Amino acid sequence: MALNMAANAALKASELRTLSVTELERKGAELRDQLFSARIRRATEQLEDTASLGRLRKDIARVETVLTQKREAGK
Repeated sequence: MALNMAANAALKASELRTLSVTELERKGAELRDQLFSARIRRATEQLEDTASLGRLRKDIARVETVLTQKREAGK
C-alpha cells in the first residue's frame, strides 16, 4: 500500500481507510516517532519547517479517528 509519504503532504482519511487496523497502528506509531524527532529538532533549533509539527499532529489525529471508526465498526 503506497501512502502519500511526502513530508509536506497531509495524509487523507480516504487513503487511511484502505489500511488494516494493524497497519493504522503501525502508521500512528511511525507518525508519533516523527513528531518526537521534530520536537527535538525544534528544541535544538535545527527544525526549519515548524509547520510540520502541526501537520504531524493532525495526521496522528486522522489515523486515530479512522482507527477508532474501524474498531467501532468491528464490534
